Amino acid sequence: MLTKIAVGIFAGGIVFGTLLPGMRLDLGFAVLDSFWIGSMLVIVATGLYTVLGGMRAVAYTETVQTLVLVLGSVLVTVFGLIKLGGWTELRAVLGSDMFNLWKPLIPDGMEGTWAPVKETGRIAWYFNGNYPWLGMLFCAPIIGLWYWTTDQYIVQRALGAPNEQQARRGSIFAAFLKLLPVFIFIIPGMICFALALSGKVPALTHLVGPDGNALRAESQAAFPLMVAHVLPLGVRGIVVAGLLAALMSSLAGVFNASSTLFTMDFYRKVRPRASEHRLVWIGRVATTVMVLIGLFWIPVIQGAKGLYDYLQTVQGYLAPPIFVVFFLGVFSKRLNAKGCLAALITGFALGVFRLAVDTPVSLGLPGFEDGYAAGSLLWIVNNIYFQYFSLFIFLVCVVVMVAVSYATERPALERIQGLTFATTSAGEKALSRASWDRRDVITSAIVLLLILMAYLYFNG
Repeated sequence: MLTKIAVGIFAGGIVFGTLLPGMRLDLGFAVLDSFWIGSMLVIVATGLYTVLGGMRAVAYTETVQTLVLVLGSVLVTVFGLIKLGGWTELRAVLGSDMFNLWKPLIPDGMEGTWAPVKETGRIAWYFNGNYPWLGMLFCAPIIGLWYWTTDQYIVQRALGAPNEQQARRGSIFAAFLKLLPVFIFIIPGMICFALALSGKVPALTHLVGPDGNALRAESQAAFPLMVAHVLPLGVRGIVVAGLLAALMSSLAGVFNASSTLFTMDFYRKVRPRASEHRLVWIGRVATTVMVLIGLFWIPVIQGAKGLYDYLQTVQGYLAPPIFVVFFLGVFSKRLNAKGCLAALITGFALGVFRLAVDTPVSLGLPGFEDGYAAGSLLWIVNNIYFQYFSLFIFLVCVVVMVAVSYATERPALERIQGLTFATTSAGEKALSRASWDRRDVITSAIVLLLILMAYLYFNG
């Protein structure tokens, strides 16, 4: 939740910082630039309609902003391609590597080794951070399944459905929507880079360094820059409104989810007699605290390699233990609470350890400007590609959960009745089976086919 809040605030600041760079606010003791003004405005506006409207306001706002954002992003893609000269020109300017999801384990022109080295012509294969295929193939599903099946932000929406059929079909529809970002967010970023590289939009050339590579810090503003310099005047306002609505909607969903999670899963267990008014107040306080922590966390994001890298990195460290507990628990009735708790604690400790190692370097704290001493244990940990470290956490959690579960007593059958596939009753299976038909199967198959087609097309 904290990461989502910090990322949402940071993204809102980038939009304002890009579109209104000259905005300043003098508070007497400090001067806020457009980045921080935008961040504050996004928080205040989101907080107001979330507090006043609750989950209903979040749901309605998300429905409207989805339509506006998708339409606006499609326009960015279309006008960007027109400005560049078409899809063929995009491939010609960027080259095949930018269209390759199956990147090699070792960068071209370098020698791979198991030794922990990072030299000019030689590198440890597990230090290669250019999204090699091994990490994408095995780590990405862990993060994806964790997010889409266990994250409170998503689960809350599924539980809001009137029945299992609607929840399932809403999830299938969401899967179709999730395919769109490849074409309306990632492709516009590639178009922006191509326009900067080719010089066809002079206002974008500052995104590329002298070596022809994208500058990470500058490139985080690629989407709002495309809106400002590629779209015609009459369309910009609509797209900016959709973009800000999407950011606020995302934050509103997190605010609502974090409030519910804290009050119902923690506070209510400590104070079971608390009134509804008290629970609502505590939820607002908890959300406010999360927002303040998120604001203080923004410098960590600014010091990272980029917004996308930061988000994927944090999720890669925190998702594996939750994924292991949920999926192994569903498929096995022998695993117990002690094994789950041991796996969660172990995985969380490993993830926090990695974040503690990375954060001083990301922030450039005194003494960490050049990272850790080459060859030291902390230097090795800091340089291991995050997806490989995520897989390491996953494997450790699997071993811990299975070992502890089998070393302790079996869970009582009445406590896990209906929670695993093996303990589901015939009536529950029949009820679930009645909630789907061939239309659900066909649409699910279409989603999988489209994903496969994307992976096959983007291979260089």
